[in-house]
Amino acid sequence: MTNEKVLVIGSCGQLGTELVESLRGIYGESHVISTDIRKNDSVIFETGPFETLDILDESKFKEILQKYKPTQVYHLAALLSATAEKNPEFGWKLNMDGLFNVLNAAKEGQSIKRVYWPSSIAAFGPNTPRIDTPQYGAMDPTTVYGISKYAGELYIQYYYNRWGVDTRSLRYPGLIGYKSEPGGGTTDYAVSIYHDALKTQHHNCFLEKDTVLPMLYMPDAIKATLEVMHAEASKIKMRMSYNLAGMSFSPEEIYNEIKTHIPDFTIEYNSDYRQQIANSWPAVIDDSNAREDWGWIPDFNLEDMTTDMLLNIRQLYSLGS
Repeated sequence: MTNEKVLVIGSCGQLGTELVESLRGIYGESHVISTDIRKNDSVIFETGPFETLDILDESKFKEILQKYKPTQVYHLAALLSATAEKNPEFGWKLNMDGLFNVLNAAKEGQSIKRVYWPSSIAAFGPNTPRIDTPQYGAMDPTTVYGISKYAGELYIQYYYNRWGVDTRSLRYPGLIGYKSEPGGGTTDYAVSIYHDALKTQHHNCFLEKDTVLPMLYMPDAIKATLEVMHAEASKIKMRMSYNLAGMSFSPEEIYNEIKTHIPDFTIEYNSDYRQQIANSWPAVIDDSNAREDWGWIPDFNLEDMTTDMLLNIRQLYSLGS
């Protein structure tokens, strides 16, 4: 694996920060190039190459490809659901034109041998079954983020079928981690609620208390991403995007779980525009294809995740137990 060079685009986000750390542990610090429009303050970006890159700048992107000649690309740069709704035209441009720049570079015989691009449960919509949401079914996203993800799924499949670009993808549910700030997604309440529980012991939730959504703890998200990228090509039966699941819960359920650790924790519910987005998304995902094709099994449930999140956030803020 040491002959591999890995390029991570949009590396300073919630997923990218932890993915870069894991990839450098596998391939070596100098073999993993992280890029973003600006560097955040995570120490991981001091341990190996970092390049400033706006993925819409095709010329700069090609310069980086020539400089490092990556064999794998993880393309994570995107405008997330709630943020993209505030600027839908730019959301579409960033999410789609950036993907085309990566796919075309792989198609045109660059060093790239494998491309990872994340999709999302936002690709589903109000006519998708909310319980046991199938791999294939109604796809009628209601946000520009979801529309771009569904279109992206079709395009990565197209590039695989027509030009043989080895594309791999997962439909992430809400991602929960402690190493970076929430990124503007509709499920991000499930990140900030832990921080609020420890810092102020009160959380103002922008979703209704019984809004069940599928979630995944960040260690499981990293695990799944690496597993699908490292799987033999013959095991990857889906060239759009695999359904992926970890756990499903409502704000009230996560609140009650946190209260077992912090009895004085309180919550109030003041739903906003993100509630309508959440209502159009699945509640429980059927990820049997990922389990059957390349052996996906999550490690964390709500109880395990809550214990780990609170432990690590306490250490992050140097808070007492």
